[in-house]
Amino acid sequence: MSLAMTFDERYRAIDSRDARFDGQFVTAVRSTGIYCRPSCPARTPKASNVTFYPTSAAAHEAGYRACKRCLPEAAPGSPQWNLRGDTAGRAMRLIADGVVEREGVPGLARRLGYSPRHLSRLLTAELGAGPLALSRAHRAQTARMLLVGTDLPAADVAFSSGFASVRQFNDTVREVFGLSPLELRARRRLPRPSSAPEDAMLGAIDLVLPHRGPLDADGLFAWMAARAVPGAEVATSTSFARTLRLPHGPAWFELRVDDGGRVRLRARLTNLADLSTLVTRARRLFDLDADPVAVDEALGEHPELAPLVADLPGIRVPGAADPHEMLVRAMVGQQITVAAARTALTQLTTALGDDVDGAEGTVKLFPTMAAIADRGHEVLRGPAARIRAITGAAAALADGSLTLTTGDDAVEQRAALLAMPGIGPWTADYVRMRVLADPDVFLPGDVAVRTGAAAAGLPSEPRALTGWAARTAPWRSYLTAHLWRAVPPKGPAQRRGAASVLSVPPVPTTGGMP
Repeated sequence: MSLAMTFDERYRAIDSRDARFDGQFVTAVRSTGIYCRPSCPARTPKASNVTFYPTSAAAHEAGYRACKRCLPEAAPGSPQWNLRGDTAGRAMRLIADGVVEREGVPGLARRLGYSPRHLSRLLTAELGAGPLALSRAHRAQTARMLLVGTDLPAADVAFSSGFASVRQFNDTVREVFGLSPLELRARRRLPRPSSAPEDAMLGAIDLVLPHRGPLDADGLFAWMAARAVPGAEVATSTSFARTLRLPHGPAWFELRVDDGGRVRLRARLTNLADLSTLVTRARRLFDLDADPVAVDEALGEHPELAPLVADLPGIRVPGAADPHEMLVRAMVGQQITVAAARTALTQLTTALGDDVDGAEGTVKLFPTMAAIADRGHEVLRGPAARIRAITGAAAALADGSLTLTTGDDAVEQRAALLAMPGIGPWTADYVRMRVLADPDVFLPGDVAVRTGAAAAGLPSEPRALTGWAARTAPWRSYLTAHLWRAVPPKGPAQRRGAASVLSVPPVPTTGGMP
């Protein structure tokens, strides 16, 4: 799905009510003053009355309000913000993570290397709205999600969504949706959420996270189960739960798929103000903003890949809940098996992680970068140079000399990582795939990728494989995931090296896949 779609292509999408485009643009209708998602069941408006906007914020700024019938704010997020590595895409990822609420527009501009005024001009030109309007639209989306998905009091919804006051919350919801918060809640279509007794505490949440289907949930849960760090993470064949540091305190969350095929998030937070950030990170962890139909169609055009796509529709590339943690996990996993990396990370977490209250008693948080920098050498085992590289990277992250965020420029992030001792191309690219959710990363030096390529009838030599993979751009991360899954199962005596990304049996690679 390209940002370069013409008016006629978009109009055909809304005329056919194609749900694949939900979240990728909105349709504003001048005769009614409302905007809709592409799949809205209402009668298709005349083309002469239609204006297409890339974001709901742009439609808000132009004076339109959200359709009460299709609720465009309920659509999954646009995959374009991961596909785009430009300033607009980076800004949207940071806005979704709550940077504007925490640091203001100056903080967002500073992270992106622009003045606030220039950033506002740039985003308005690219997306039809400035950073404040985009952040406001994100708050409205979060508020709608909480109003229809929980029984939280309206005041709690207001502050959980990032609003500074209940009045601001009420005014925004009325302006965006044409309904008061309580009227919007009364229109919810899903059954009222049921709260177990143990969830009746401050910060307990149970939400549905929309996604575009299909979803390879089995593969995601298998990935998590193979890498879960005991004490901090719990993974089964149908769920994944973990603790996580958030700006206002630690949180616990669980992702699962219900009987209706919907992804559900259950969470407990120290402060409800972190809920929007948690939702964003959970969505990134399970790659829920991906467009699997577009990916599967593109990869399935190649005869060598068509059987893989048919066997695993909706494959996802797991993201990272915490960028700093992701780098440490990748470095610990270099050149050792997934099982060995899991053991090392468990020892690190047990020794240096903080205790917090979880769903079933006391659990651990992954260690802070400062703790790893100060005491990692006491716990980590292996070559001294490797331990120095891990503790050195943690120290650089702790003191800010190395930054690693979802809003990084991909080229600059890779260069900064490669400049660190002990970080090579595989690790830098693997981190970029996981942290930035970059859909176009390929790892030709990975032995598992080459093994899967050979099994799929592709070249297995790195240079030839790289050349072949170029034809699948911009979806090479998903190609990588398919090749990991294509690795033939190994017998116990043959299992050496790290596991393929979404399969349990380990195979050799040039680095671990934590």
